[in-house]
Amino acid sequence: MTETETEKSLFEAPPIAEQERMVEAILSASAGPVTISEMADRMATDADPAEALVYLRKRYEGRGVRVVRVGDAWAIRTAPDLGFLMQKETVEQRKLSRAAIETLAIIAYHQPATRAEIEEIRGVAVSRGTIDQLLELEWIRFGRRRMTPGRPVTFVVTQTFLDHFSLESARDLPGLKELRAAGLLDNRPLPGLETGGEEDDDEAVGQSELFED
Repeated sequence: MTETETEKSLFEAPPIAEQERMVEAILSASAGPVTISEMADRMATDADPAEALVYLRKRYEGRGVRVVRVGDAWAIRTAPDLGFLMQKETVEQRKLSRAAIETLAIIAYHQPATRAEIEEIRGVAVSRGTIDQLLELEWIRFGRRRMTPGRPVTFVVTQTFLDHFSLESARDLPGLKELRAAGLLDNRPLPGLETGGEEDDDEAVGQSELFED
């Protein structure tokens, strides 16, 4: 092989099967979800991690783990029907206060939301400690500022939040009936997420602004 051919081979994309192995290695070793561009940065110049993902997802179908999309990134996660095997390891030990749960729910279903909007929905002031706790957990982050007087900052849920609850996007958030059936909410009204009786739950959630920043 000539010197020119050797140099060229260093930049040529490997066979798709090898690219698939590379993507698998990256996802397996990463602590969190990885974007397509981040994979591409680690692979050969002409590699196509998006195509490799298609093959990798098919190969993992029906197995104990799956390749799933989390926001705009990808990760290897336990198959949903086997989640009970990991229950002990994934239980969140730090319980959120009622105020934190309400604030998080309002942000998730109405994002992007300002502090004033959260307080208007809840009917009470939002303490700095509540916001700080959610920021510390990395379940919310600062969004774009509103183009209104004062340019108030907004809050949106994070990729960490989506990953924790196995959601691809905020549009996949469950309705109130599903949350209560899963034991995640009691029967008390949740400010901003229901307009009246139980029969209005799905409609109220469906009308929420579920869009990403």
